[in-house]
Amino acid sequence: MQELALKYGMNPNQKPARIYMEGGNLPIEVLNGNPGYINFLDALNSWQLVRDLKEALGKPAAASFKHVSPAGAAIGEPLSDILKKIYFVDDIEGLDSSPLACAYARARGTDRVSSYGDWVALSDECDVITATLLQREVSDGVIAPGYSDEALAILKTKRKGSYNIVKIDLSYTPAPVECKQVFGVTFEQGRNELKINRDILENIVTKNKDIPENAKRDLLIALISLKYTQSNSVCYAYDGQTIGVGAGQQARILCTRLAGSKADIWMLRQHPKVLALQFTPGMARPVRDNTIDTYISDEFEAVLGDQVWRQFFTVRPEPLTAEEKAEFIQSFSGISLSSDAFFPFGDNIERAKRSGVSYIAVPGGSIRDDHVIATCNQYDIAMSFLGTRLFHH
Repeated sequence: MQELALKYGMNPNQKPARIYMEGGNLPIEVLNGNPGYINFLDALNSWQLVRDLKEALGKPAAASFKHVSPAGAAIGEPLSDILKKIYFVDDIEGLDSSPLACAYARARGTDRVSSYGDWVALSDECDVITATLLQREVSDGVIAPGYSDEALAILKTKRKGSYNIVKIDLSYTPAPVECKQVFGVTFEQGRNELKINRDILENIVTKNKDIPENAKRDLLIALISLKYTQSNSVCYAYDGQTIGVGAGQQARILCTRLAGSKADIWMLRQHPKVLALQFTPGMARPVRDNTIDTYISDEFEAVLGDQVWRQFFTVRPEPLTAEEKAEFIQSFSGISLSSDAFFPFGDNIERAKRSGVSYIAVPGGSIRDDHVIATCNQYDIAMSFLGTRLFHH
């Protein structure tokens, strides 16, 4: 198949729309549903992310994509009991036997509010356990190199049979030059084929030269995620997954703050007060996710107020105070952070430190690199300069 007609483009008024190949066949096959323009943008970007993660780290990988940026990405590391609980997968039988399912639980768990209605990418054939996990989440579609018969049957029942299921040709290699049009003008460039692996982290510019293997793993997860995140972008990673992605901000400090606030929420979802929340019976998963995030936020009265708390809880919880939040966040350390371009000021380091960052990998190249390095040295943070930028638009 050389082309596939679409219902419409990015918006319903943008017709006609299609995806097609100038030569040869499309590397994808639609097994179910009717994916749209944005679906395919998410599918093809997210597939590259999980493919790169699998190549760099040798483990199954998954991504949760929304509007052409990852809400979360991860490799298939085992889940602790607390993570299983906060990701709402503690009832999935056999989860530990599927690294791919663990990877998706982690990817979706990065930012469950943003992942609502996501596009899913899987590096390996979708198995039954991963399909079972996907079947109960609100999601637009999935791309993978294959599906077991039973997994495909499960996914075809989703969204009243309309769930978008796409198979990608694992052997497909795109042309080395890519192009796109903007306002009738064609842009052409060489594809970003930069290999992100442990070698890229060797230029450590701070006094602290110690970046342990688990931190290198997390830095690579953050960097590969940024390679497919709309710029400007910053990513925090920990324990084999992203924990906060800040995308598309005009100022880099805003990316650092946005990603840091998401990382803080990820941490606070593990606070004993949050784990003890008693939700009203039958509460839908997306409502529960929003309720938790609101409870953690400064807008907690929206779910704890006298007139509303019974809509969400069977027992009214005590608020999570600012002091409790700060103390709990400070209990985390060893978090990794990457940026798709240099940090122009040390304020980015100051903000990162408040979220437990101990390891940083950035391109470098700012006229204020010395100040950024000095700020890292002040906090004993180890920082690597990549020497190459990761913009994605």
